[in-house]
Amino acid sequence: FPSHDNNSKGYQIVNIDSSLCLEAPKIKPHVAKMQACIAETLNIGIEDISIKATTTEKMGFVGREEGLVAYATCLLAAK
Repeated sequence: FPSHDNNSKGYQIVNIDSSLCLEAPKIKPHVAKMQACIAETLNIGIEDISIKATTTEKMGFVGREEGLVAYATCLLAAK
């Protein structure tokens, strides 16, 4: 993805909080690389990106490892 000018619409990204719901693989070894890719793409600091994971305790399609669920919340501030 090309870098975006996050200020072009009068807003700037303050931070991003994301959660992944999956049984496998473990994402901890990949979090830093994921943060770096997102930070570079969005022109924000790595420290402004939170990535965490949880399981569904073997429940549903996620628990059966048929897929995953991802949630993200982005805090924006007007310039």
